[in-house]
Amino acid sequence: MTRRHYLVSYDISDDRRRNAVFKILEGQGDHVQYSVFFCEFNDRELAEVRARLRREINTTEDQVLLVDLGPSAAPLEHGIECLGRPYAPSVRTLVV
Repeated sequence: MTRRHYLVSYDISDDRRRNAVFKILEGQGDHVQYSVFFCEFNDRELAEVRARLRREINTTEDQVLLVDLGPSAAPLEHGIECLGRPYAPSVRTLVV
């Protein structure tokens, strides 16, 4: 399955729902700003994250944006322009 980069952002005023969404996303990608993550998903993972997010949000009050940034074969840093503090992807290690 092809993996793709996604920018995921959310606007949620309720603390409980916002914390639940944060917990879902923190294990999925880089937390780059308060309500913004860079993630990498294949189709199955994206469907699972969407389903988990839908269970947590109030669809009349909350908003979660999933922006497809293209194939993960290209390093994400090449398409990011930063003004101010530079973007530095976190180093993730697999612990078995």
